[in-house]
Amino acid sequence: MTVARPLRALRYDTERVDLSRVIVPPYDVIADDERGAFFDRDPYNAIRFELTRDAGEEAAADYGWIRETLDAWRAEGVLVQDETPAYYVMGQRYEAPDGQRLERIGFFAELGLAEYAERVVRPHERTLAGPRADRLKLLRAAEANLSTVFLLYEDRDDALGPLLAEALESGDVANAVFGDVEYRLARLGDPTAVERVRAFMAARPSVIADGHHRYETALEYRRQQVEAHGDDPDAPWQSTIAYFANAWAKGSLLLPIHRVVRDVPAPTEAEWREKLSDWTIRELAAIDLDGVEGRLAAELAPLAGQPAFVAEAADGRTFIAHRDEPLGDELMVRIIERDVLGGVFGLDPGAIRGGAVAFPKSARRAGQAVREGKGTVALYLNPLTPDDVFRATEAGEVMPQKSTFFHPKIPTGMVFRDHRPETFEGR
Repeated sequence: MTVARPLRALRYDTERVDLSRVIVPPYDVIADDERGAFFDRDPYNAIRFELTRDAGEEAAADYGWIRETLDAWRAEGVLVQDETPAYYVMGQRYEAPDGQRLERIGFFAELGLAEYAERVVRPHERTLAGPRADRLKLLRAAEANLSTVFLLYEDRDDALGPLLAEALESGDVANAVFGDVEYRLARLGDPTAVERVRAFMAARPSVIADGHHRYETALEYRRQQVEAHGDDPDAPWQSTIAYFANAWAKGSLLLPIHRVVRDVPAPTEAEWREKLSDWTIRELAAIDLDGVEGRLAAELAPLAGQPAFVAEAADGRTFIAHRDEPLGDELMVRIIERDVLGGVFGLDPGAIRGGAVAFPKSARRAGQAVREGKGTVALYLNPLTPDDVFRATEAGEVMPQKSTFFHPKIPTGMVFRDHRPETFEGR
């Protein structure tokens, strides 16, 4: 099913640049006020392949400089292309919220594009027209895949794990540290190992973890190229670059995205109990922001598998609510949207998408928001599980907005894929 081919990656020459200074987070998690720092960090920083320095310039940008920059860096030897195809195994070592030291090991490959209706590459969230249009402008200008779609595959027995780990241990080709994550990159080019990976992926679908806009942009670009040039199956626009990870591996961390109600006043205790009459509600002691992760692990984690959440109001009132029944095939993010954001706060899906709710990427940020007056109530959730994600996508469902947060993110700058490799052959 999933077409995951080895590729001749375009990479930074680590003799010329410090990889730690040139990789950047995915474009959609870089705040507007962070752009300048990345531009200034290094003259070869990969932010130049993703964003304008000034967010206000983005709407009018044609991204023509990206192809020029790519060509210039190749001509200078800052970017070099490997001579033979391979999978590129990447390990990401990091500390989980509970203090565990983990490593997620996955691999970069050339991903054959498939329409969603084919049920090969499966989405789990909706996209927005604005970012799709912006990324399409960039792809047309660059004629290269410069940032990565992040895909999950199902490997409950970790069949590929030892093979990928061995590739890392046998010799990495690049190392970097960015933030609190350590990166290792290695080539996997042995024909027997390559065929094993290719055949394994060909037998199963993949689920998009991050990069829905990038994937849908690649699909639209392919449609346009087919219309203009014919349906050449070997054309570079028939595929894109992707990072694949086993959703069930220990290092693949799926974190909750919490909710903060921005403006609707916090309900009274009587209102909570009236509107959630079939829930058990228990008051908690006030949350210490420095220990919020530990508190949630103690109070909320034991209720994983059943409807449960913790609510903290701006005045410090805190309680835990749960129903003594299994979630079954229901998703807690759907229950929160329907029963709490809708039933308690009166927010419909349109209001939620319109900004009535914020979606912090950590419990600390959610708690900080209500303490700083940026919200009235923080709603803390347990994370979804890989089973939740794969069950929903197999059924063709799209999850509510901001249902999942896969950690760590896949940076831009580890590997690129140029659509015009012949331009620089022999250099």
